[in-house]
Amino acid sequence: MMNDKEKINFSTPIARRAMLKMSACGFGHTALSALLAQAAQATTPLAPQAGHYPAKAKRVIFMFMSGGPSQMDTFDHKPRLNADHGKPAPFERDGTFEQPGVGTMRLFGSSWEFAQHGQSGTWVSELFPHIAGVIDDFAVLKGMHTDNLAHAPACLQLHTGATNFVWPSVGSWVMYGLGTDNQNLPGFITINHPRGGDGGSPQHYASAFLPAMYQGTPVNLPKEQGSAADIRYLRDDSTPLSRQREQLDFVQRLNRRHLQKSGEDTLLEGMIESFELAFRMQTEAPELLSFHDENEATLKLYGIGEEPADQFGRQCLLARRFAESGVRFIQINAGGWDHHVGIRKALPDNAAQVDKPIAGLIRDLKARGMLDETLIVWTGEFGRTPYEQDLSGGKKTIDRYGRGHNPYGFTTLMAGGGVRGGVVHGATDDYGYRAVDGKVHLHDLHATMLHLLGLDHERLTYRYAGRDFRLTDVYGRVVEEVLA
Repeated sequence: MMNDKEKINFSTPIARRAMLKMSACGFGHTALSALLAQAAQATTPLAPQAGHYPAKAKRVIFMFMSGGPSQMDTFDHKPRLNADHGKPAPFERDGTFEQPGVGTMRLFGSSWEFAQHGQSGTWVSELFPHIAGVIDDFAVLKGMHTDNLAHAPACLQLHTGATNFVWPSVGSWVMYGLGTDNQNLPGFITINHPRGGDGGSPQHYASAFLPAMYQGTPVNLPKEQGSAADIRYLRDDSTPLSRQREQLDFVQRLNRRHLQKSGEDTLLEGMIESFELAFRMQTEAPELLSFHDENEATLKLYGIGEEPADQFGRQCLLARRFAESGVRFIQINAGGWDHHVGIRKALPDNAAQVDKPIAGLIRDLKARGMLDETLIVWTGEFGRTPYEQDLSGGKKTIDRYGRGHNPYGFTTLMAGGGVRGGVVHGATDDYGYRAVDGKVHLHDLHATMLHLLGLDHERLTYRYAGRDFRLTDVYGRVVEEVLA
């Protein structure tokens, strides 16, 4: 378990937990004290913490492509798959097919051309012309694999490390280990998080058994083109802040009185902290969530005001603004990558939604000197099969075919924050079905993310139900091959 000395350098020998128990009001009291005196920030559980060793990245922008992008149509060039298009799928293991129906399906080549780009000569599909222009900033991990081929458990494992347990999310672990640099904003934000039908769940940004103040804060964008986040509920212009403070103090006194009587209650402490954070957000969040101070060139860089890039472009620009303002973990989300049918039409649409905004974010962060300290991760929960999927039972033409789920091999991109750009690590077989070289499990991805933030995944633990838990469970290795 990571002890207090490993988490933060205290100016006194009193451990953080002991000090909070001695204070009458626990975490909520320290949050209120932070408003009244800067010195109290050293004791709040959300204050910046020292990691286990010097960090390469100060923050993470995690890009979740919900549904599972097709690796052989995006960043994993497979000439043999195209050459053998239409032949029976040859995938067997121990005499049995790994997925039902594989033996009756045919190989399904990519419909898009690939070319080498950048000084690294990395292969990129024609669907991503903007990312191709910044591909030397990315490490391409082609040997990714995971443990489940269903969306719900695969998404849960990507976000929490577990397929069927209620465990803390990656962002919550980062918050627990490092705190946040800006006490006026949530330290962990997820923008337009997918809902149940799109493979999303509140568990993806929940703190589970970690204290509740480490959970993520969802932010939804209005659907109107070009607008930023909805700020109607961030401040009450009809009531002066001084009056709001009086009202909140009254409610918090009742909350703290109940906390004293009930004893340790992390959910109530988290609620007290959330009330204080909501009050503080009024001073900073409304300006942050508006793009009025961004010039036209910047908006164009992200594809804002252009279809189909507008929605994801706004997410990317908000992510940059949150990063500038000290938010520790920012997740942005794009759904619709579950291409069981009509991949030839649907995949170009999905690629066009994210291609320009992602490249714009990379260029903007570089121009501002922020890319070297911002870790970018682009991934889905798994990949797609190299054989066709015809859900019509032979009633539709090949233009309506899609691809099935594939947890055995897929591609993840990483950039910035200590990642060595222009690197291709790992490989799948000749058809893109199974990772065969440089294999990277999701546990390894999580271990690498924590490492770049200055956290040892084996030492970042939390005692719960009689045992020490960690994000990577008993697995995980840092992927040294992609580190700068």
